[in-house]
Amino acid sequence: MKLVSSIIATVMFIALLLVTYCIHIWYFPVNVVFYASITDAFIAAILAAAVLFFTGLFSRLGGFEKSQLVAIWLLGGYAFAISIPTVIDRSLSFYILEKLEQRGGAILVDRFEDVFTKEYMSEYRLVDVRLTEQESSGTIEIKNGCVLLTERGRTIILVSNFFRSHLLPQQRLLRGEYTDDLTNPFRESIEAPDYSCGPSLGNSN
Repeated sequence: MKLVSSIIATVMFIALLLVTYCIHIWYFPVNVVFYASITDAFIAAILAAAVLFFTGLFSRLGGFEKSQLVAIWLLGGYAFAISIPTVIDRSLSFYILEKLEQRGGAILVDRFEDVFTKEYMSEYRLVDVRLTEQESSGTIEIKNGCVLLTERGRTIILVSNFFRSHLLPQQRLLRGEYTDDLTNPFRESIEAPDYSCGPSLGNSN
């Protein structure tokens, strides 16, 4: 019977999560999809936990079992947030499939660079979305028309650069060839681009 009670309680959490998520995205402003989804999962877990602990509906379950359920719900909510709305919102892979479907199911492989630069960037408002996400995360700030890296951003970059250089595949299949290009994607970047704002703007007020 405890198993049945646990399943019923989890179904209740899932229902609350879906209702909370739908209400949030339909009727309230959202800055970042991932953060909004995480918030919805937390709210749903709190509501479900209130029913779990403060009503007699699940009296067969002990306190430790109820706490375990709440922990599982929080992990499940995180998995939902990052695996469904965030992936669909951000995924280039989904865009490729959607674009193929829009163009009748087939696109010339040597024209995909045009698809990404001339269609993907504008259709998905990619620059606006990513800058909004990073500004909301506190990793960048925008001053005097320049995007500036914050200290939080620099800290994250230290971690990501180490992971990319040492913990991503050294032999990754890219269009029929195994390469380590993505462990250092900037190795052939332009050395002196004309879009740099210069270090002085970082100290502007």
